[in-house]
Amino acid sequence: MAEGSPLAAPVRKLGFAPGQIVIEYGYDDDVDEEVREVVEQVVEAPLEDEDYDGVVDVVVLWWREGDGDLADDLVDALTTMEEGGFIALLTPGAGRGDRVQAHVVQEACTTCSLTASGGVALGEWVGQRLVGRR
Repeated sequence: MAEGSPLAAPVRKLGFAPGQIVIEYGYDDDVDEEVREVVEQVVEAPLEDEDYDGVVDVVVLWWREGDGDLADDLVDALTTMEEGGFIALLTPGAGRGDRVQAHVVQEACTTCSLTASGGVALGEWVGQRLVGRR
């Protein structure tokens, strides 16, 4: 299904690739299950949940307005990540009441010394690749 899904190309554009270990934070009943399935198919492994205690290549962070302090959650995510890894920040797209304003993401990235890529549409969500500054 990943190859046939319109989400496969945007998921790859974020940097997901076969063999990566991916942990997921912020899962709730509003996440896009197809996005999750496509990520699992692209990396060829299931997503790890918040109980996983190993080092990961990618952190998927579903984050909505009202979820707390984004910078705090990014710092927590960074502690589980392998050097050279990235955070895939998934926020609600336009038209949702819990949409995250761009300046909130920019300020959190600045606080955490991260750089954000441009947004990629993933259904009702927008994905951004966050990486450490070099």
